[in-house]
Amino acid sequence: MHILIADDHTIIRKGLKQILSDEFPSAVIEEAEDGESVLQKVIAGGWDVIICDLNMPGRSGLEVVHEIKKHFPALPVLILSMHTEEQYAIRSLKAGASGYLNKSQAPQELVTAIQLVLQGRKYITAATAEKLAIEMLDNSGKQPHELLSDREFDVLKLIASGKAVSEIAEILCLGITTISTYRARVLAKMNMKTNSELTRYALENKLV
Repeated sequence: MHILIADDHTIIRKGLKQILSDEFPSAVIEEAEDGESVLQKVIAGGWDVIICDLNMPGRSGLEVVHEIKKHFPALPVLILSMHTEEQYAIRSLKAGASGYLNKSQAPQELVTAIQLVLQGRKYITAATAEKLAIEMLDNSGKQPHELLSDREFDVLKLIASGKAVSEIAEILCLGITTISTYRARVLAKMNMKTNSELTRYALENKLV
């Protein structure tokens, strides 16, 4: 079995590698630290499962998932993130991920998730399954932030975290003008006028 771990934190990659080596001693496990590296390794082929963080330099985890599924639709990708399920689980599954885990979950959950997705199944918690069911039954009940694109949502969270446009541009490896455009779209879609309104909304909805 060939496993690729994608995370920009070395200590996380090494920890995951140890967990997986103990559980799958015959597995070949490699690492990548940013979105471009992930895609280069995936294109080279031969992987059975990808474990990918959401926040990486350059392309975000969701963008990476979109790109992987475009070329390798059958390749399972597990998202392992510091963000709660409420923030990104549904987005990840819609992007094509086979499952979503929070980094605070027990190591055994990661092993269980890998075993499931290798069988062609999805790893979905009860809370995420319930949210998916509600969304399928009633799209009208969506909250304003759920109408944002993945990149717009990233920008919203960074603004709410107190980052300036120039800082966001550096974090996301995009131009300042592009970030300003995303900010304008977020404000328009959410019917708000200032960063402070966005921040208050994000805090009230536990997005940051």
